Amino acid sequence: MEQLNTLDAGFLMAEDSDRNVSLAIGGIAIIEGSTPNYDKLKSVLAERFKAIPRCTKMLRTQPFDVGAPQWVDDPGFDISRHVRRVAVPRPGGDSELFQVVADVLERRLDRDRPLWECWVIEGLKGNRWAILMKIHHCMADGISATRILTRLCDEIDGDAFARPAAAPRAARRPHLKPVPDTNPRSNPVTNLWRTATGITGTVSRTVSGAAEIAGGLLRPTAGSSLVGPVTAMRRYRAVRVPLADVEQICRKFDVTVNDVALAAITEGYRSVLLHRGEKPRPDSLRTLVPVSLRSHDALDKPGNRLSIMLPYLPVEQDDPIQQLRMVHSRMTRTKQGGQRQAGNFAVTATSYVPFMLSSWMIRFLTRLPQRGIVTLATNVPGPHRRLQMMGRNVARLLPIPPIALQLRTGVAVMSYADDLVFGITADYDAGADIDELADGIKIGVARLDMLSQDSILLFDRKSV
Repeated sequence: MEQLNTLDAGFLMAEDSDRNVSLAIGGIAIIEGSTPNYDKLKSVLAERFKAIPRCTKMLRTQPFDVGAPQWVDDPGFDISRHVRRVAVPRPGGDSELFQVVADVLERRLDRDRPLWECWVIEGLKGNRWAILMKIHHCMADGISATRILTRLCDEIDGDAFARPAAAPRAARRPHLKPVPDTNPRSNPVTNLWRTATGITGTVSRTVSGAAEIAGGLLRPTAGSSLVGPVTAMRRYRAVRVPLADVEQICRKFDVTVNDVALAAITEGYRSVLLHRGEKPRPDSLRTLVPVSLRSHDALDKPGNRLSIMLPYLPVEQDDPIQQLRMVHSRMTRTKQGGQRQAGNFAVTATSYVPFMLSSWMIRFLTRLPQRGIVTLATNVPGPHRRLQMMGRNVARLLPIPPIALQLRTGVAVMSYADDLVFGITADYDAGADIDELADGIKIGVARLDMLSQDSILLFDRKSV
């Protein structure tokens, strides 16, 4: 029997710490054309779900956490308990769809059954329908959840996630670096010194990263309304921007797609703080940024393979170029500072601790009034090729992030075909201005795109 590792089980314990939290993630596929016959669709989905082993297994827990929960076959597995059907009210636009999504997010998954639900959503405007896939976070992280959603679609030739050949980038002045000596006959004393220095540097970065993570968790923010208790109700929004515009920004300013996404999220939260009459400060938006630790051959495996980083997003800056520059610099520095290594080390170390001890520690920590982290921003690469469902085109894919541990909002970013999509989950009471956040994200990308087309701008790469 396969057991949950400590990280996977931690998502169950985090959910247990707050009765108003449902720690499920997922995605929505919006599909063109008329809805197929429901019985036929359910039959197709049943066949595809049974080909995903984790989707037919349930959790068996141990009394008093004497051992880790185990994945076991559900002896009474019934697809009808997991595939549901709902229709949006007229006129069936995005606002009606998002309300249905929010309603589905509010309910916890039944732990006496396999921890997923699939909702067939009918009645969308423009002769469209949708499939909403909801998966408990203990079962999958963002990458594996996206892969599960993709496996529900029709098979296509080749890899749907394969990135198309990139256009050649403009020539840049090369930064010359010393070439490492890989000659096996080189001086053994020199090689030993380099190895020792490398190990010492790695340990130093890991210790430094652990200190930064601990400080971020323990040091409270300056009274931000973005963090605090949540209710049982949710709001959901999604924003699409052209991926070509984002890639143009990346080429112009020599940054990553993740940098641009985080800069746009920065602008969104700046708009929210100003709308609430709060002054954006340098320490206003400490952000939980999950980092995937998956190797290429583990992309389709279930479970969570994550570390974390905790950068401050520069909401105090009103200039979009300065925001992007600071995001890029801070993310580069955070990656080099050892937070990722520290998070990975902590997850690995817990596997050597008796589960009873680690579970009690996690349950204690998740019940503390966390106020050091303000929001979640996660980026998941989605399919670059368009998908189909029963011969119908999947027009859009929208990611769904969770909220928990007093984080009142969360943003998930996912690429699909020609789009980069931001999915936003918020507490119903604390996130009444979720449209301000969504509009701010869209405006942030639009401003950077406009500035990227100005050929006289230069990107200042000085450290912050």
